[in-house]
Amino acid sequence: MPHKRATIYEVASLAGVSHQTVSRYLRQNGGLKPATTAKVQAAIAELNYRPNLAARSMRTRRSGRLAFLVPATKLNVLPLRLVSEAVTVGHGAGYAIDLIGLEGPAADRATRVAEIADSGEYEGILSLGTRAQGPEPSSGTPVVTIANYDDELRGTGALADSAAGVQIVRALADLGHEHFLHLAGPPGWASARNRQRTFLEATADLGLSATVVEGDWHAQSGFDGIAALPRDTPVTAVLAANDHVAVGALRALTQRGWRVPRDVSLFGWDGLDFGRFCTPTLSTVAIDVERQGREAMERLVALARGQEPPAPDARSLHTILPRESIGPAPTRRPRLKALPTTS
Repeated sequence: MPHKRATIYEVASLAGVSHQTVSRYLRQNGGLKPATTAKVQAAIAELNYRPNLAARSMRTRRSGRLAFLVPATKLNVLPLRLVSEAVTVGHGAGYAIDLIGLEGPAADRATRVAEIADSGEYEGILSLGTRAQGPEPSSGTPVVTIANYDDELRGTGALADSAAGVQIVRALADLGHEHFLHLAGPPGWASARNRQRTFLEATADLGLSATVVEGDWHAQSGFDGIAALPRDTPVTAVLAANDHVAVGALRALTQRGWRVPRDVSLFGWDGLDFGRFCTPTLSTVAIDVERQGREAMERLVALARGQEPPAPDARSLHTILPRESIGPAPTRRPRLKALPTTS
C-alpha cells in the first residue's frame, strides 16, 4: 500500500504551530522567529513533506513556472550563454523554468505559443527567435520574445551589429596599416554580411587597400584564407569574421613564418574565452549575449507579477577588446614562406 503523503496540517501539529505559520514559512515571507523556523524545518524533514504545487496553483492562480520556448530543430545551436543567464535570473526570482522545443514552421509555432500560454501551466512565456503572426493568448499570460534570432537561430538586429568594425579599421590605420584583409563569414548570416560590408565601407572611406576572402565560421576557413596568400602579399592587418577563423589564421601565419603582431596584426570577433589563452592573446569584439537573456527574463518576471518592466539598456552589445595580437604596421618583414608539406 503506498505511503500517504504528509499534509501541511501534520507538519503544523508536529512542529507545534498553526498551519498558517507553516504556509508562511513555505511562501518565504519571513518574519518568523528562528526557533519557530527551526521547528518547522525539522517537522518537514521528519515527515518528508513536499508542497502540493498543483493544489497551490489552483488556489492562488500562480504555478511558479515559466516556459522558455525554442525551435526544436535547432537545439544543437542554442545560444547557451543567453539561455543560461535567462534561466539563472528566473530561478533567482523563485520560478521553475521549463525549456520546451517547438516543432514545425513559424506559423505553427506561433499557434503553439498561444496554446501553451492559455494552458494555465505557466505564469509567463519567453520565446527565442522571430515570432510569426498568430493567435494572441486569450488568458493574458505575458509573452516576451527575444527577436534577435531568425528561424535558424542566426543572430540578427542588435546581435549582428557591426559598427565596432569601423573603430577597428580606424585604430589599425592609426597604427600605420594600409593593406587590409577580411576573412569573411558565410553570407547566409546577417552578422557575416554586416561585418564584411562595414569592413569595405570603412577601408574605402580611409582610402585603404582592402581584400575579402569568402569563408565560413570555422578555423579551417581562416587557415585556408592565409594559406592562399601570395608570398609577397602587402597585407599587414587581418580582420577575421570570428574568433575561430582568427585562430585558424594565426596558425597559418605562424606556419608561413610570420609572427603576430610583429609582422601582421590580427583581430577576431565574438569575444570567446579561448582568445585570452592564445599566444599572442587575441584582439576581439565581445558580444554581451548574457545581457539579452537577463533583460528578457527580467522583463518577463516583472510582467508576470504585474509590475512595470525595467527599461532596457540602450548601450551596444559589442565591446572592442584590443589585446596582444595588434601592433604598428611593420616597416620590414620577411616574405611569407610556403606552407610545410605534410605526409
